[in-house]
Order: sequence, then C-alpha cells, then structure tokens
Amino acid sequence: MTEKIGVLAKKSAPRTGVERVVNAPLPTVYGPFTAVGYLDHDRGDEQVALVYGDLGTEDVLTRLHSECLTGDAFGSQHCECGDQLDSALRAVVAAGSGVVVYLRGHEGRGIGLLGKLRAMALQAEGLDTVEANVALGYPVDARDYGVAAEILRDLGVRSVRLMSNNPRKREALVRHGIQVAEEVPLLIPPCENNITYLRTKRERLDHRLPHLDAVAHWS
Repeated sequence: MTEKIGVLAKKSAPRTGVERVVNAPLPTVYGPFTAVGYLDHDRGDEQVALVYGDLGTEDVLTRLHSECLTGDAFGSQHCECGDQLDSALRAVVAAGSGVVVYLRGHEGRGIGLLGKLRAMALQAEGLDTVEANVALGYPVDARDYGVAAEILRDLGVRSVRLMSNNPRKREALVRHGIQVAEEVPLLIPPCENNITYLRTKRERLDHRLPHLDAVAHWS
C-alpha cells in the first residue's frame, strides 16, 4: 500500500520548466512564420516563438522581445518597442531564417501593465523611467531571460546573433548556456516623445544607443 501511495504522489508532482504545447502556421505581413507555443510551468506564463525558415543550430538571428502592449499593439511613441518588433521580424525574413521569442510577463521591464502605466504617469510629471520604478517600489528591471534560453534550446539553437542594444540580454543568455556569436544593433530613429526615455536607457541602463548623438539638439 505504501509503495502505491508513493507512485501516485510521484505521478501528481507538478511539472516545472518550459513545455512546447503547439506549432501553428502563422502567415503575416512579413512572411510565413511558425508560431511555437510554450507553457512556462514555473511562472504560469504562455510564451511564443515566431520561427522563420530553417533555424539550424549555430549563429541563429534572434530577437528576445519583451512584451509591450502599449508599443507593440497601440503604437505608443513613449518607447521604441513596436518599431523594434517590426524591424526584427523584417530582419529574420530578409536573412532567410531566424526567431523572435516574444516574452510574456516582461511588460514594463517586468512590473506588469498597471505598474508600467503608473510609472509612465510619474514620468509625465518629470521622473525618468528608473526613478519612476524606484518611487513605486519596483525593481529597475525585473525581467528573467531563463525562459528564453529554454525555448531556444528546445528549438535546437546553441548560439545566436542577438538583435539587441541591451548588454544584459547577452549576459543572461550566456549565463543560461546559449552562446552569443554576435550582437546586432537594433537602432530605431528617435522622436521627441521618446528621446528622454532613450537617453535614460543609455545613461542609466547601459543600452548601446550611439545614434542618439545625432539628436543632441533635442532637450
């Protein structure tokens, strides 16, 4: 009887890690992708990787894109996220293959949609994006890229050409066992509505944004 109870307990143990749930064809304005859906059992998030072409295993053109409802769906000019997503999808199609891992749970650098909106309200009053998060009691950046590394491993990817201006993404992937063969800048022309936000990312979060020097005249 004890042995049977032990077996039942083992079978009912909760799953951990990332599980691939579905592959679905996804025709887009950029080209035909495959949407690979995952469930992150540790956090409960549903994740998706948009795969184009035959990825191979080495030097795969890759974007880790943090969820941004306001930028990706609403066209917000507060950030450059929507334009970066657009550019990344176009880039993998132009390259013939690649993957965009769209990371749910990363809204507002990990503080959630309502937290981000509260932070944006404080920024409208004069705080920068770092100061606003801290004033609300949030971490400056709460994102975890471990799930992205697990997804890439599931796709058979061992090394990437990473489309990013954020050195922390490279550090996180390497720490989780994915090699970064090259960092590919993803520079979007700034506008007057996001120049302060972008300068804060460069000066306080170490993002590589050399193109901002061309608009030094904007206050």
